[in-house]
Amino acid sequence: MSQRDLKEAFISNLNGTSLQEVALGSFLTPLCLISRGLILTLYHQAKGTLPLPLPMISHLLLDFCVLILPLVLSCTVLSSVLHQVILSLAFVSACVFCYIYRVNSSAQHPQNTVSTFLQSHVQFNQVPFVTIFRVFVNVKTAISILAVDFSVFPRRYAKTETYGTGVMDFGVGAYVFANALVCPEARGKNISGSKMNHIAKQLLSVWPLVVLGMGRLVSLKMSGYHEHVSEYGVHWNFFFTLAIVRVVASVLLAILPARQSWVIALLISGFYQFTLETSGLKAFIIHNNDREKDYLHANKEGIFSVVGYVAIYMAGVQVGLYVMQPRSHVRQWLKALFNLFLGSFVLYSALYTCQTLVEPVSRRLANLPFCLWSVAQSLFFMSCLGIADMVLLFSKRTSGCHFVPSSWNLCKKQSDLVSDKKTGEIERHCLVQAVSRNQLLFFLLANVLTGLTNSIVDTLSCSSSFSVCVLLSYMFTNCFVIHVLHLCGITVKFW
Repeated sequence: MSQRDLKEAFISNLNGTSLQEVALGSFLTPLCLISRGLILTLYHQAKGTLPLPLPMISHLLLDFCVLILPLVLSCTVLSSVLHQVILSLAFVSACVFCYIYRVNSSAQHPQNTVSTFLQSHVQFNQVPFVTIFRVFVNVKTAISILAVDFSVFPRRYAKTETYGTGVMDFGVGAYVFANALVCPEARGKNISGSKMNHIAKQLLSVWPLVVLGMGRLVSLKMSGYHEHVSEYGVHWNFFFTLAIVRVVASVLLAILPARQSWVIALLISGFYQFTLETSGLKAFIIHNNDREKDYLHANKEGIFSVVGYVAIYMAGVQVGLYVMQPRSHVRQWLKALFNLFLGSFVLYSALYTCQTLVEPVSRRLANLPFCLWSVAQSLFFMSCLGIADMVLLFSKRTSGCHFVPSSWNLCKKQSDLVSDKKTGEIERHCLVQAVSRNQLLFFLLANVLTGLTNSIVDTLSCSSSFSVCVLLSYMFTNCFVIHVLHLCGITVKFW
């Protein structure tokens, strides 16, 4: 077999992992964020100042070591002991949190109680845990698209062939869900002008995705790069899916009320599943291998799975509308996070029923169970991030350190200009904010560097230690470029 055939075989015919293991991984990122915040809090208490010395370098290194390094290790050399990693990190974070609380909850700080914290007012420009959710879906995707080519990456985490729940399968659904959370309809923006003009604008707005999709297609065919054809088809790729989903969702939302998006999502996914069960569509997608007949046969997975992704997108719009509602009290946000968690539990219950009575999750089909799983796991991950942010907010209130980036801020007096200036300076050196600023560029850069790495390195024969070094170098390059652009105040937009 050629090197290309070997790599294609390496990422094919996989069955994924359990729902429990995917859910378990949702705890790692929140714990990393808490650890980063507690480290900054301890430094502020010890030195009385932030940012760190040499902030352009030190903050990037801190964020990379605390936020990126654990994610790379957890899906490679530490994947077999993931539960131990999470428990250890949780124990250390809890000890540090208790230390900070004990030191500061003295007679001098009688206001640092849970009851007064629940009545606190928060201020924000963006909902922090939504931003963090979108950023880390992007980061985990960037790690996975290269890591999957190395033998150190567990095969159970890779995309499944037909049925199953791989970590990368969730990443695809979560990426669509994350885009829907902050779309104009989810943010409550009214359509200006006629609906036809709005639809025309949406058609024009996706041209960068179409161009990127065409660029990926041409580069793959010209370079002979390995492809997993059953993923999207011969000529299709995820950029085309994103473009079509955005246009179709915009048309639906121009006609139907956005606040009924969950009904639309349920109807679309339910009707699609009914069609799969009562017609020959499922057999055509899974078993028909005559890809040379026409364009539909060549790209059946990519074309028909769009229906499921539209349903996920519409569900994301509904969640975005709920999350973006104005709230000012900590208690209100805790209630919202509880509702997100409750929604996740309900959808997981529906998923269990569907998998028992209908069929398992299939990313290839983007069937109803896949839609339920993508939304349920996204809600669970997002609620975990929100709880982590609340822990950091309580720590900030207790310690008096208000400079943890990508987190809630307590409402301050108008005269507290020094605090606002320092907060802005810390945010300027924050890797999360850097990725958030140029998310599409980060995703594109990750794809380019993935192809470049595969052309240079024989990923199948690398040792575990060398594979991890390559992955860390690759992620540091991605993060460094995006970080420099953020420091320079550059937002790269393709339209």
